[in-house]
Amino acid sequence: MRRGPRREVVVYTRQGCHLCAEAEAVVRRVARRHDVRLVDIDADPALVERYTVRVPVITVDGAEVAEYQVDPARLRAALR
Repeated sequence: MRRGPRREVVVYTRQGCHLCAEAEAVVRRVARRHDVRLVDIDADPALVERYTVRVPVITVDGAEVAEYQVDPARLRAALR
């Protein structure tokens, strides 16, 4: 089976966010062969301003692919 390049998947999250926890679980399951990074938006005022009520936001190589909930099929497509 041929595999494509490793992608960087970022989950923008915050503490106490149940949607963030659900999104993280989907991302870790679907993107297990890729580089997954969690970013707590509350650690950066610019990220709070950008994502304040939109978390979780998921990006693949810098492009937003989901917010609030992650569709596994859409994430798989973005990783191809």
